[in-house]
Amino acid sequence: MIHVFLVDDHEVVRRGVAALLDSEDDIEVIGEAGTAESAIARIPALKPDVAVLDVRLPDGNGVDVCREVRSRVPGLACLMLTSFADDDALFDAVMAGASGYVLKQIHGSDLVGAVRTVASGQSLLDPQTTAAMLQRLREQAARKDPLAALSEQERHILDLIGEGLTNRQIGERLFLAEKTVKNYVSNLLSKLNMQRRTQAAALAARLRNDRRP
Repeated sequence: MIHVFLVDDHEVVRRGVAALLDSEDDIEVIGEAGTAESAIARIPALKPDVAVLDVRLPDGNGVDVCREVRSRVPGLACLMLTSFADDDALFDAVMAGASGYVLKQIHGSDLVGAVRTVASGQSLLDPQTTAAMLQRLREQAARKDPLAALSEQERHILDLIGEGLTNRQIGERLFLAEKTVKNYVSNLLSKLNMQRRTQAAALAARLRNDRRP
């Protein structure tokens, strides 16, 4: 039996979803809440398998509820339910540990299927959404570390570019063919979204200054 807790500030919505889920032989709604405060207080006590959370709540949001209750009930699967598509909310929800994200316009049978999917430990994110999430994570990592996409060898070559060395001099230093160095330089410029070697040299100089005490 899959035990579900519903969180939505609209009573009519909660009643409708509860009736839909309770009509299934393998699903039971064991609690409801209309506010974030009530949800955070009740979910850890009831320990449901799935929490269906509205993203927008009068005293907070479902993302914060998801993060808080999952820290207290680690095995809990959170299914975010919202009336509109919101990339920022989706990103925040996944980072908070949500297992899935569906729109309220979803067909009843699909919502039931979504509950079963997340209850089984699977994620409910389509490939396009997953790709967008991974891209955003990569962009965040790049902002924290502009060299995140570079290999160790490419980082080393970037340092040498910053020292003003030519491809031939870099090859001599690293015991590489000049053509191989040229390929490395082309790759690292592409990864850094740069067109010119001088841009890479400027970046290397700035990073070198940042590392100085």
